[in-house]
Amino acid sequence: MKILLIEDDKNLCDILKFQLNQEMHDVDVCHDGRDGLDLFLQDAYDLVLLDRMIPTMNGLLVLKKARAQGIHTPVILITALGELYDRIEGLDTGADDYLVKPFAFEELSARIRSLGRRTGKYEENDLLCFGDLSYDATLRSLRGPAGSIRLSGKEGRLLEVLLRDAGTPLRRMVILSRVWGADAPVEEGNLDTYIHFLRKRLSHVGSTVSIATMRGIGYLMKETAEE
Repeated sequence: MKILLIEDDKNLCDILKFQLNQEMHDVDVCHDGRDGLDLFLQDAYDLVLLDRMIPTMNGLLVLKKARAQGIHTPVILITALGELYDRIEGLDTGADDYLVKPFAFEELSARIRSLGRRTGKYEENDLLCFGDLSYDATLRSLRGPAGSIRLSGKEGRLLEVLLRDAGTPLRRMVILSRVWGADAPVEEGNLDTYIHFLRKRLSHVGSTVSIATMRGIGYLMKETAEE
């Protein structure tokens, strides 16, 4: 999912973005209402996580203006205001769900999955298949002829990027950008390390799919039988 997080608590944003990235979500962050509304109105997101109490324009007004413009992107309000009236007001304004701070990330994750099932956002992209390999991006479950294994967040993200362009060489910088983010301070050697991990996972599940090194370019996911 592509998620817009509108929240003025920068520490919370950092934590949520990291955790959501681990679950294969792409996250854009905004810290105030006016800028958040501008991004919201682009209608480029699968989900918006919206704090009620944010600078320049409160979350309910952001939501109201977006709905008035015909933007139907699902919204989860995240707020410290947990009284019954507050929840009813948020839902009546157009929110699809309401989560009271402090909350466990596992609960947020479950609510995102629930909204994804309702809106069909997971139906298209959950299961990726190539050769004798299948990968469930939601569960991070990799399955091959010899069994299945659960990948770490970063392994799963890398595998998803490779699978979506299986059979096509991907440049190193493209992979780094898609997996770690365009501005992430990551060394190129990290990519080689995770490629090594993935090759071991492919061997573990007995797959004939391999990740070939393309000298001077990057990596290619292919079926070994093609050689």
